Amino acid sequence: MIEVKNLVKRYGNFEAVRGVSFTVQPGMIYGFLGPNGAGKSTTMNIITGCLAATDGEVTVNGCDIYEDPVGAKSAIGYLPEQPPLYMDMTPGEYLEFVGEAKGLRGDALYKAVDRAIARTGLTEYANRVIKNLSKGYKQRVGIAQAIIGDPEIVILDEPTVGLDPRQIIEIRELIKELGKDHTVILSSHILPEISAVCDYVIIIARGRIVASDTLENLTKLYEGRNYVDMTVRADEAKIRRAVESIPAVQSVEIQPDALGRCHVRVAADNQSDIREELFFRFADMRAPILSMEYEEVTLEKVFLELTGEGKKQNAPAAEAEIPAADLPGQEPEEIQPEPDPEPEEIIEETDNDTTDDGGDDYKPLFGGN
Repeated sequence: MIEVKNLVKRYGNFEAVRGVSFTVQPGMIYGFLGPNGAGKSTTMNIITGCLAATDGEVTVNGCDIYEDPVGAKSAIGYLPEQPPLYMDMTPGEYLEFVGEAKGLRGDALYKAVDRAIARTGLTEYANRVIKNLSKGYKQRVGIAQAIIGDPEIVILDEPTVGLDPRQIIEIRELIKELGKDHTVILSSHILPEISAVCDYVIIIARGRIVASDTLENLTKLYEGRNYVDMTVRADEAKIRRAVESIPAVQSVEIQPDALGRCHVRVAADNQSDIREELFFRFADMRAPILSMEYEEVTLEKVFLELTGEGKKQNAPAAEAEIPAADLPGQEPEEIQPEPDPEPEEIIEETDNDTTDDGGDDYKPLFGGN
């Protein structure tokens, strides 16, 4: 439906978009996600023909956006970040103007206007002057102009910016409804918005695509670990033996404090929830767990890692090299995954605690395995 190949946009020596390539298939809601300044709006403007690319190709339904702009644009409805509204018109008048610009005439025009008004919840406001509407309803008018004429593809650039929570919820529900009849591309830097409405996510950072997959696959592929943070009243060596006896554990960090407690951070593979095993291990040792928190895999964590905003934990080797250069002439650096910390040497205890007989003599008392 849409195919983007090696898209480049330069402003002088600065590359806002650096070799972006992706494909959009029909019948899905795509999330185009990235931090501010990542190149989202620039890419959207190029796809819709509002901005010329420095290099690369864009085809829409087989029509090249440069060689056959009318054929390509006729399949797209576009809402820019700033809706292109005429404030002295009413929504009805404005949508008639947009419909005529799209080639609609007569009954087809009036039916298209009525349908767009009904779908966007503007029926009660169709005869009010646009400048007197709230920002949320102005945004609805912007969406209505994008869908008038039933284009196959609807592209929405930051459609909920500046809206209050109620308006955001209403716009998200509207986008879900549009997804039933249109292919939708939603550009945003708001993570809950993408996770709430999108089937597929494309993440862009520093002008490059760093991930393209379903939400479920992204969280499984790029995180690789789950974490448990605990506060335990026990000595460090005893804690380390108990934690490292669990097969799913990948690493453990222990920080003793002055009150005889240890703050423990345990990393385990992303297929395992080790909380129950940890509970039984420490119960059998008579070592009380004072607190335990489980850090689940989320889109936010994946986003921060892929865009370089967070600490890289355990990304696949194929994705480990993410260009880090933002300034002209600066060479990208290869980002290597950090190695797991090596286990510290176990110091044998000399006290008379009979509940700890050594690392291999684990005796469950409360049901632990």
